[in-house]
Amino acid sequence: MHKSTLSLIGLSLLTLAACSTKQPLNEELAVAPPTSATPPLSEQVPSLTELKNGKLLNIVRIMDGAACKNAYQGVKGTFLVYADPADVERIKREKGSQVFAEFENKIQTLASDALQKATDSTNLAEDPFALSAEGSRQKLANELSASFQSSIDSGLKQFYRETRLLIDVTAFPPSLIFYQSGCEATLADPDVEREPQK
Repeated sequence: MHKSTLSLIGLSLLTLAACSTKQPLNEELAVAPPTSATPPLSEQVPSLTELKNGKLLNIVRIMDGAACKNAYQGVKGTFLVYADPADVERIKREKGSQVFAEFENKIQTLASDALQKATDSTNLAEDPFALSAEGSRQKLANELSASFQSSIDSGLKQFYRETRLLIDVTAFPPSLIFYQSGCEATLADPDVEREPQK
């Protein structure tokens, strides 16, 4: 991807958020190119591209989000935004760059609502039958990620109908941290924003 395209996409989708506590993003995760060997779950990196509806989408934003289910249980982790660079260019040409401010608010609301719904509908209690703490965390991360995707899917379809900008927002399971004895789902350094590294 050209540096100018990455810059354009980054500027166009600036200040996206997936935090149900309505806090700004803390985009700290650096994206490294994938390796041929499969690393341990804790060292995995997100895919730089994703195929959706026959289009190749590129990662344009890495967001930290957080939500509490109650005073004891919650989750925080990294969420990824993918978009089609051709759609971004076309919309900028047709409607101007100012239109993306509205898109940012819509995406923030979609992600925030989906994370809260996923957190509320997922049993965050520790699995007493898990063989290991990491196995339990992995299972819970996969469940919450699937619930997040299910919760945001209809909103993403509606967003596309309204804007003609094809995007996807996904949870990154290896990054998810679960709280079961006191929800600490807050984000540090909320003013830090970064684009994914090439």
